[in-house]
Amino acid sequence: MSSRRYELRDRIAGLDPERDHLEIYQLSAGRDFPWDYTRALEFALFRTYCVPSISALLAATGEFRDRPQKRYDDTSLLMAEIAAHGYDSPRGREALKTINRVHGRFSISNDDMLYVLSTFVHEPIGWLDRFGWRPLHEHERLAAFHYYREVGRRMGIRDIPAGYEEFARFKQEYEARHFVFTETNRQVGEYTVGLFAAWFPGFLRPAVRLGVRAMLDEPMLRAFGFTPAPRWVGAAGELGLRVRAFALRFFPPRRTSVLGISTGNRTYPGYPEGYRPSDLGAKAPPA
Repeated sequence: MSSRRYELRDRIAGLDPERDHLEIYQLSAGRDFPWDYTRALEFALFRTYCVPSISALLAATGEFRDRPQKRYDDTSLLMAEIAAHGYDSPRGREALKTINRVHGRFSISNDDMLYVLSTFVHEPIGWLDRFGWRPLHEHERLAAFHYYREVGRRMGIRDIPAGYEEFARFKQEYEARHFVFTETNRQVGEYTVGLFAAWFPGFLRPAVRLGVRAMLDEPMLRAFGFTPAPRWVGAAGELGLRVRAFALRFFPPRRTSVLGISTGNRTYPGYPEGYRPSDLGAKAPPA
């Protein structure tokens, strides 16, 4: 195995996770683990729909029922703009302004906003601990916290915990209190599973729906009211992800970042060519 495969990890080891958090996050999410970060952030957002106050708001907008792909693309592209260019860059500030404009139309509690932010930090780290092709460096964990802490501040989120472990405890305790089944959880969860399945040919969609359920833990299954998938489905999916991680150890390092380059979005062809972050965003709910 070439030592070049670990050159970004070694570069990250020489950076300061607080001062250099943006650079570390860009290297980790954009070059060493881009596919994993994308999947983990999808499941991070999916996890937030287990909170009834969040799912009720999303159900009321009608976005998940009527335009699930656009809603997904808006969120992923706006977050990618911030990560790719930095939260204080012109495009990053424009993306944050768009996010704040959209959120400002709705009554969202600070605690719900804080919980969503916590999933962006800790869900990808949990995914990579299980399925990453190499172990995360401690600087990557801390940098993710400092990066999203700065993003959260610019979104007006208050009372962000001062440390990585404290934020992890907040997330765990919030889920213990708020993960309960409601009908809006189920509705938004089903719309989201349907969106994931729609990315595949029709004959594969039942298997995708089953596979998504197999990736959910017990608290999520209860909060959504989903029937658990057979254990062998989850075991097969986990084995596939671990085999992929092992194989990636022998790949050459990625030379350029893929952050902000979204060839897979289905709403804005060719993005970012011809588009600005201010072109994105959900509509307000009906009066």
